Amino acid sequence: MNVLLVYPEFPDTFWSFKHALRFIGRKASSPPLGLLTVASMLPADWSKRLVDMNVEQLTDEDIARADIVMISAMVVQRSSAKEVINRSKRAGKRIVAGGPLFSAEWFRFSEVDHLVLGEGEVTLPQFLEDFEKGNPAPLYQASSYADLSATPIPAWELAKISAYESLSIQYSRGCPYNCEFCNVTALFGHRPRTKSAEQIVAELNTMYYDLGWRRNIFFVDDNFIGNRRQIKDEILPALITWRKGKIGCPFITEASINLADDPELISMMREAGFVSVFVGIETPLEESLRECHKSHNLHRDLLSSVRRLQQAGLQVMGGFIVGFDNDPPTVFERQVEFIQRSGIVTAMVGMLQAPYGTPLYERLAAEGRLQAEISGDNTDGTTNILPKMGLNQLREGYQFILRELYNPRGFYRRIMTFLDHYVPPRIGVPIKGEEIKAFVKAIWELGIKGDERREFWLLLFRTLLKYPQKFVHAITLAIYGFHFRKVMQTNEISSTLRIP
Repeated sequence: MNVLLVYPEFPDTFWSFKHALRFIGRKASSPPLGLLTVASMLPADWSKRLVDMNVEQLTDEDIARADIVMISAMVVQRSSAKEVINRSKRAGKRIVAGGPLFSAEWFRFSEVDHLVLGEGEVTLPQFLEDFEKGNPAPLYQASSYADLSATPIPAWELAKISAYESLSIQYSRGCPYNCEFCNVTALFGHRPRTKSAEQIVAELNTMYYDLGWRRNIFFVDDNFIGNRRQIKDEILPALITWRKGKIGCPFITEASINLADDPELISMMREAGFVSVFVGIETPLEESLRECHKSHNLHRDLLSSVRRLQQAGLQVMGGFIVGFDNDPPTVFERQVEFIQRSGIVTAMVGMLQAPYGTPLYERLAAEGRLQAEISGDNTDGTTNILPKMGLNQLREGYQFILRELYNPRGFYRRIMTFLDHYVPPRIGVPIKGEEIKAFVKAIWELGIKGDERREFWLLLFRTLLKYPQKFVHAITLAIYGFHFRKVMQTNEISSTLRIP
């Protein structure tokens, strides 16, 4: 069989880093880990080709050569996924689809021949067995969760590695918490299921030795510290050992804020090579945290927690939400104040959305407070809920936050606050030609052409004089700001067009 694996295109979002990546000549943040893992599970004698539409075009010839078109997508890729399905259908191809979008909204995709839902380790073998017998079913749904000890190393040979800024690795699935708006537990359950240290080291060795990879490696777990005992007893010691004698490959991950309560765990993560962590902070308002069942964020000084992580060498990327029922009219100013004081430069603020299958979706559906389908991008100025504060007030407050956080003055002030508290880890990351080109491009785009010229040069000179060892961080974050402002401008126009 000739199999075409297609990863649909992402819209231009805060998370895409599209405008920042072009400074270093990269096209996308990371390859489609799910599809590459699926590819490793397909029969060895099948011919496989991957087209990631975020780095290359899907041509009619690609589709024509395929016997089967396999698609995986997230909700934010819905529009592109539908286009791929329509093109494949017109070409008379058999379509197999899975991944978060189809697992949540399978009932919307009657054009797909075979929906293989849930975790691929469970449902894909069932489909392949039936396909071999000549009688595959239209729908496969998992009745259990996957044992990750059986998960193979992704088929990295199918990906155009040089097009990406980072590679991905997954240690665990599932999260012990029950945040009302989050669909992680609906997809993967509450009990974190994990790979062994041997599996993780084998995947890292493939990246480092076979692929020659030296850039970022993203542990894409929804909560890396969900199984804290195994992390401390097995995984981090193995990563610390693996790290010795190697250059590059800084680690990034996601974790809950209570990471800040465990100095030993923080120290081990730093020694293992972790340099950045995404944390779901959501809001500094306790009533809103209580409403969404974010219990592990309650009764703590969130600002001090963020500061402890920064001072330990972990750059904090933060997720924030407005639109909770308990949000007062002052929530927008209070979010801005907290983010500015925290020095969280990569602050992803979104309007509350209710993904299908979440407790929030069920509650608001019962209250008759759901509208159009979810976009999958909670930073695009849209929502599928009817907020108690009123939709127009929420939209206007959200646009206020974006303007305050991402105008040059506010954004560069936040970089300086971050640099004042950040203690960079000692990881040797080689500076290559593309980084030098990025610096030259930054001088041109930000220091000469950009509206932020004054702020850019103040940042550069202040960093060189005060924190020369943090100079690369300052330039990188300034480039991030360029991307965020581009996306913000697009979203402002789109949101204005959507207001009745």
